[in-house]
This record gives sequence, C-alpha cells and structure tokens, in this order.
Amino acid sequence: MRKSVDLRVGAYGRMVLPKALRQAMGLTGDTKVIATVEGNELRLTPILHGALRAQELYRRYAMSERTVDDFLAERRSEADAEEATSTTKNS
Repeated sequence: MRKSVDLRVGAYGRMVLPKALRQAMGLTGDTKVIATVEGNELRLTPILHGALRAQELYRRYAMSERTVDDFLAERRSEADAEEATSTTKNS
C-alpha cells in the first residue's frame, strides 16, 4: 500500500502524522520509530517492524537449527577441553 500526504514541519522541526497514517503503520501511544534518510527521502519504520523483519530474515537464512543454549553448551565444552589440555601440559 502506498499512501502520500502533505505534512507541515513546524518551527522546531515537529511534524504531526495524521491518524490515517498512524493507523496504516500500526503506531499507537509511545511507539518508537527508526528514521532513515535515503537520498532526499525520509523513511519511518516502527522499531517492532524492524525487529520482526530481522527475525524473519534470520529464520530464512539460518543454516542451523541450533539454539543459543546449544551454542553456549558447545562453547563451554570447548573451554573445558582447552583448560584440561592446559592443565595437563603444565603438570
């Protein structure tokens, strides 16, 4: 969906987004947004949308079904093995 409206920038840089735009973007209350400038365009993206998009991309391109707990367990095991090797060499 593409929607365009004219907005006025106030003397102190403030803009008011019309209700229709806020609803279209899912903005409520104190929703935080990311402002991105591309060339001469300003893009506003709700932070939650960015986080959901990042999760979607991760799921699409992740090469492993491992969890964070699996990764941490593997790292602990490697660290224990290195410590055991280090202790054996120093004895």
